[in-house]
Amino acid sequence: MPESIYPKRWPAQHPDRIQLYSLATPNGQKAGIVLEELELPYEAHKIDIMANDQFDDGYKRINPNSKIPSLIDPDGPDGKPHALMESGAILLYLAEKTGRLLPKSAAGRSEAIQWLFFQMASIGPMFGQFGHFYKFAKGKTDQYGADRYAAETKRLLGVLNERLKGRQYLIGDELTIADIATVPWINSLDFYEGKDRVDYSSFEHVEPYVQRFMARPAVQRGVKVCGFD
Repeated sequence: MPESIYPKRWPAQHPDRIQLYSLATPNGQKAGIVLEELELPYEAHKIDIMANDQFDDGYKRINPNSKIPSLIDPDGPDGKPHALMESGAILLYLAEKTGRLLPKSAAGRSEAIQWLFFQMASIGPMFGQFGHFYKFAKGKTDQYGADRYAAETKRLLGVLNERLKGRQYLIGDELTIADIATVPWINSLDFYEGKDRVDYSSFEHVEPYVQRFMARPAVQRGVKVCGFD
């Protein structure tokens, strides 16, 4: 990929490091956490989506969908700079590049990728829709959207709760990219002020899991990368 892929608006001070373009939303936090857990050298650039930074022409060259996070690995395939969009793809790419945060066995690796896709296809979209209708669209529409997505959020929390019985993390006792993808979205329920609405406290295995994850020093650093302040 040509070097011009680097957005001019956010110049790299350390071009030999991974370049992260993000904001500390649930999806953005995934990228910050995985980089901290893997102890990879990186340079972070804040993309203010409230100011429409994501529609910058230079940024759109690395992320045509104008979302965060995005990443450029200067040492990508064949030693060339490689741009990535989509938080799940970034997690999987970095795990495979380093040989970490994925189980070594073929069965375990498949299991972790399944739960990663579960977050991408279900937890993220459904929790996000719940938050939109419950918090941001309140009073602007009828209750159908809020009720529909609250019910689906509760169902998905039940799936997670059942999965976590007898497990420290989603794939046994081993932290994987599936956990890094999932917990930031569970925490989004605080931002949406929606825990009571979905009976969060009734899912007895979920909150201890979140606390174990959040107690990790790398996680505590990672959630602050490209923060809102």
